[in-house]
Amino acid sequence: MTRHPRAIPAEEIDGLPVASAAQTLLATARYLSVLDLVILGDSALRLKTCTVEELIKAATQRRRGAPLLRTVIPLLDGRSESPWESVLRVLHRTADIDVEPQKEIYDDRGRFVARADLWLVGTRRIHEYDGEVHRDRAVHRNDLRRDRRLVEIDWQHIGLTSSQLVYEGASILAGVDQLLGRRWDPRRLARWEALLDDSLLRSSGRARAAHRWSVSPQRH
Repeated sequence: MTRHPRAIPAEEIDGLPVASAAQTLLATARYLSVLDLVILGDSALRLKTCTVEELIKAATQRRRGAPLLRTVIPLLDGRSESPWESVLRVLHRTADIDVEPQKEIYDDRGRFVARADLWLVGTRRIHEYDGEVHRDRAVHRNDLRRDRRLVEIDWQHIGLTSSQLVYEGASILAGVDQLLGRRWDPRRLARWEALLDDSLLRSSGRARAAHRWSVSPQRH
């Protein structure tokens, strides 16, 4: 529970005043990491429960979570349609890879072929989060048809699982470096690993979060 010396922006839900989405993100920024907060912020923007302008305004307050929220705002993008798509995007951006979410791809005749989770700008490669929903028979059949059409127009699709995003960042980045013709720079991987280690996606981050959230016994 957090007490404030003055009223904060709120909205009424079922007769109860509830802190606005921007204020809620500011409050959670006291306890979460950059990557965790990006996931929440992307979702809030996608669902239109707040705007970037409202987040910027909230981050100007003299509150403990404000510095982290200011750091996170430039990383947010409401086009991500799932938490793992947010993780996928931040992985690339942390490694200085120019990407565009929800890229629409058309063939030479202007016919729609696919909408991709993440396009590596300047290439003909797309990276996508490959979740369990893609194991459904009907979805899998549609995926195969879509992948065939992408191959026919000389586009490459790379599907990545949650495990790969959390534990195989080096392999993913090495593949992109080769595609872009740039040298391997371990500092790019180190930045990504630091974000992961501090997040709830890894045990180290969960342990730190548990410590942040722990409440000391009250003295009587």
